[in-house]
Amino acid sequence: MNDERTGSEGGTNKPQGGANEPELKGIDLARRALEEARAAAKASGKAVGQGRASRGPLRPKRRRRGWSGPGPDDRDPQTLGSLAQSLSKQRGWSTHVSEGTVMGSWARVVGDDIASHAQPTTLRDGILHVSAESTAWATQLRMMQSQILAKIAAAVGHGVVKELRITGPTAPSWRKGERHIRGRGPRDTYG
Repeated sequence: MNDERTGSEGGTNKPQGGANEPELKGIDLARRALEEARAAAKASGKAVGQGRASRGPLRPKRRRRGWSGPGPDDRDPQTLGSLAQSLSKQRGWSTHVSEGTVMGSWARVVGDDIASHAQPTTLRDGILHVSAESTAWATQLRMMQSQILAKIAAAVGHGVVKELRITGPTAPSWRKGERHIRGRGPRDTYG
């Protein structure tokens, strides 16, 4: 029978160093093996304890500040409008947002006076259709067309609205129902 303490056959967990060292078991044995592996790696010139990513020379760590400082920083709180604007640029929604701004914020874009007498109806292919409340306002808006286009360009950017088509009010239609007779229709309506 082999005695474990003597170090004879059978391979024990006792180091071969000195007679005074206690027998290593479990985690202590693993720790000793790791220390020896690190010492061997250091002796061969490798970075020790840094993982696989650090096979090259050791790089100094960048110190990250704990606060953003007096200037603007990516970590500063952002307004919802600026975040929505950057998201629309990233996703390619800028033209749709600009078109929506013209239609939704008409009073802010052209002013309260014009907005109280004319409303945008459609915006397609850079052509904005505007309906005026009277023929006099339609004529006035046609004469102010270049100023209105400049206001729209200042608010939403150039190229969103290229042309204005201004119409006045439409005459009432006397055509009612599915069936009708061709011709001039009633003539005695306005006396």
